[in-house]
Amino acid sequence: VQLQASGGGLVQAGGSLRLSCVVSGFTFVDYGIGWFRQAPGKEREFVAGISSSGTNTRYADAVSGRFTISRDNAKNTVNLQMNSQKPEDTAVYYCAADWDSWPSLRPSEYNYWGQGTQVTVSS
Repeated sequence: VQLQASGGGLVQAGGSLRLSCVVSGFTFVDYGIGWFRQAPGKEREFVAGISSSGTNTRYADAVSGRFTISRDNAKNTVNLQMNSQKPEDTAVYYCAADWDSWPSLRPSEYNYWGQGTQVTVSS
């Protein structure tokens, strides 16, 4: 099982980044996918999630209207488009797979995790 997150980097406030998560080793279309982030000294928090079919999405209030999650089941890929970024978006971002087709808000509900990608937003 592998979830390979990429696309992180350094961006100025107001800028954009696009994260990708490529999945292998399990039946991708059966799983809801979530993006989480963890800043130094803070707990891991939910950012965005997408249902197994891609029909439904959910977002944390802090990113709603700025971030967009999408998936391509033919390519086993989930993307997170991050626009209008703020310094408080700085964190390590992780993608994760939830056996439940509707992704949970709680990290403990997820079955598989990627290794994380660093996002730094400068002011």
